[in-house]
Amino acid sequence: MSDAISIRSLATPQIHATSYALTDRGRMRDHNEDTFLVGDLSAGAAVRESRSQDLTLGERGALYLVADGMGGAAAGEVASEMAATEIHRYLIDTWRSDARMSEFKFTNRLRESVELANLQIHNYAREHPEVRGMGTTATVAAIWRDRLFIAQIGDSRGYLVRAGEARQLTRDQSLTQRLVDVGELTEEEAETSERRNIILQALGPDPLVKVDLSWQPLQRGDVLIICSDGLSGLVRRDEIAKAVLEEPDVASVCSRLVALANERGGPDNITVVAVRFDGDGLPALASGEPGYHELVSSVERPGLQPTAEIPAVYRAVPVPPVAAARRGSRTGATLIALAVAMGILALAFFLAR
Repeated sequence: MSDAISIRSLATPQIHATSYALTDRGRMRDHNEDTFLVGDLSAGAAVRESRSQDLTLGERGALYLVADGMGGAAAGEVASEMAATEIHRYLIDTWRSDARMSEFKFTNRLRESVELANLQIHNYAREHPEVRGMGTTATVAAIWRDRLFIAQIGDSRGYLVRAGEARQLTRDQSLTQRLVDVGELTEEEAETSERRNIILQALGPDPLVKVDLSWQPLQRGDVLIICSDGLSGLVRRDEIAKAVLEEPDVASVCSRLVALANERGGPDNITVVAVRFDGDGLPALASGEPGYHELVSSVERPGLQPTAEIPAVYRAVPVPPVAAARRGSRTGATLIALAVAMGILALAFFLAR
């Protein structure tokens, strides 16, 4: 056996991720409350501007995030920026320095980062009356080894495009999704419902959140799309898949999707991150079909309770809960939205019996 063959056989399998992110104000809004972040968790670097990134994943993985702020004036921008900054900072400060690495540790750190960001946003709003009621969604995709994990708050979305088909990886934390779940609305009816902008959870309005964690095994050629509802509310899954198939690179995919949303009126801010995965560190074929797969922890812990592993330096003192978040007009969280949402939800469960 030649030296060249010996070296190749001993080489560590690698995973390559090529990404691009794009955000746009849209046609109807006077400012942009969305934000994105692309982060290398091994090197600690973060990309906050629209430029292509070719990354060979290190032992700590990578982070891709979209946050859609709400609250009016500058409040939504503050909330989404705080979410991106705090989630990335916490993962760099903790996961990057963890002596022992495991999937359980990685997903715990991911969950903790979102819980911490929520506390930070909530407490900031309490201390600054001018941004009271601000909040943000967060779709946080984290890659470790050959698996994708998504921490979800709100109704920004994640899709995986594989073999020409786009599958939704997240579940909207929205009133219409709950009504679909109990059979009161079809998915088609939910897309045009006047209540589609009512979300049941966001970062900021309440001191505690329940992070929805899901997972997905990756294979070579997979393309991840995460986006705000300014895109997903106007562009169908099959159109996302078509863009991935027909465009030469992920930058062109993002540009095409944003342009399509704007052509249809662009009523909201539009943000999209596209990531193509390849390399011999991924299987040619992954097991199972792409879709929403809830990650069930091996350690039971009560819902809505921050993880005990959050260091004291990051902790904040919780205060009594405030209202659930309501969007559409972007006026922030209100008790009226909570009452309406819960009332409709209760009626839906009653009718479904």
